[in-house]
Amino acid sequence: MCRFIVYKGTEPIQLSHLVTRPRHSIINQAFESKLRLPSSRPMNADGFGLGWYDAAPSTAPVIRPTTDRPPTPRQRSRGVVLPISSTSASSSSSPTSSPGPHSDSPAPARAPDQVRAPGEADADVPLACRNGGHGPTEIIAAPSPQAADADKRDDEHARARSAELVRARELEREVQNERPCVFKSETPAWSNANLTRLAEKIRSPLVFAHVRASTSPGTPNEDNCHPWIFDRLMWMHNGEVSQFAKIKRALQAALPDDLFLYPSGYTDSEWAFMLFLSKLRDPHARSFTHVELRDAMLQTIQHINALCKDAGVTSPSLLNFVVSDGATVIATRYISSRTSEASSLFFSSGTSFDEYQDGGLYRMTKADKRERLILVASEPLTFEPRDWIEVRTNTMVVITPKMNILQVPIIDEFWVPPQDPASHSRSTDFAIEMGFGHGFAWHQGIEA
Repeated sequence: MCRFIVYKGTEPIQLSHLVTRPRHSIINQAFESKLRLPSSRPMNADGFGLGWYDAAPSTAPVIRPTTDRPPTPRQRSRGVVLPISSTSASSSSSPTSSPGPHSDSPAPARAPDQVRAPGEADADVPLACRNGGHGPTEIIAAPSPQAADADKRDDEHARARSAELVRARELEREVQNERPCVFKSETPAWSNANLTRLAEKIRSPLVFAHVRASTSPGTPNEDNCHPWIFDRLMWMHNGEVSQFAKIKRALQAALPDDLFLYPSGYTDSEWAFMLFLSKLRDPHARSFTHVELRDAMLQTIQHINALCKDAGVTSPSLLNFVVSDGATVIATRYISSRTSEASSLFFSSGTSFDEYQDGGLYRMTKADKRERLILVASEPLTFEPRDWIEVRTNTMVVITPKMNILQVPIIDEFWVPPQDPASHSRSTDFAIEMGFGHGFAWHQGIEA
């Protein structure tokens, strides 16, 4: 009976307004889900996870490499103008070591970095004494036209290499800024002090939060906690692929090598993510259209259903998936059944989400028709039923980069049209038995 929340807004939100402060926050849903009813798994204590994208591109300056470099061997052999080292300059300007212009003291020995062309006599090399003979002295040798051209080419190559390195660093920084960050732990969400501290400091325009109730055997660990990331994509799941062990090998066989080797955990949810990635033309791409992500999600559900059918699995799968690339959000409420209700899913939208009364009482405000923020949740964060819209079973919610909300029916063998009376008589027994919540009678539980 996992629970999740998604926030997408035109402005960043402090994570605590989703995770810790509301009376029915995701932390409270970990131990007091209002939609659970008596079930075999009444708590979400098998770990939690947060995922978020940067609020704005980083403004940190790129450290540009200097084009200054030591003289090349060709320059050394020609006696190109070379400054005396700072050590030699400081010692030559010292009153005790540098003779004045009328001093009878012998001229100082040549510094090691004062170079002249081989075979040339000192008298043939023009000397430039700076600062009245008290400053650093440079030995100047006029290069030939061929040598000047070679030096020019060297400088151009150095500048080109420097510019290429700067571009590579800028691209690397851009790519890193586009990728989400995750914080996960196998401990219960309500007992993790770091979660509370981070939630008070992190702000983001797109947030995933998830509390986990495991549907597979084994000790909870971070690798199996949601959400997961792959480059700029982030994924989480509420539900269960029915009898996943029977289709796991066939699912893995359908993956390319890089996706087969990528998972660090063993859950049905993470392998479903790999299947989703395999449906994209390029999962490493830096941008995706909402149509591409929508179609990949539909193909993923279709593929899972086909594998279950081939394996003889007859019990329904509960597939409430969420994926985002930082601009688009795709969420599904789905069950592979024509008669049972899927796990609960709601969304709310408005212009602000604020605490209007002490004690963590929040509400969604709509000051105008524009959608400035959208919440998608397994169950509502507020006690205001009119703030929330229930997503129909076997329907996909698409939040576009321009903050438009689209509800797309998932039309397959399990789709029941709204005009069919059977669509209003789906049973909640299966979802309740599995501990994944029920339908829009949720306000009865909240008011209890």
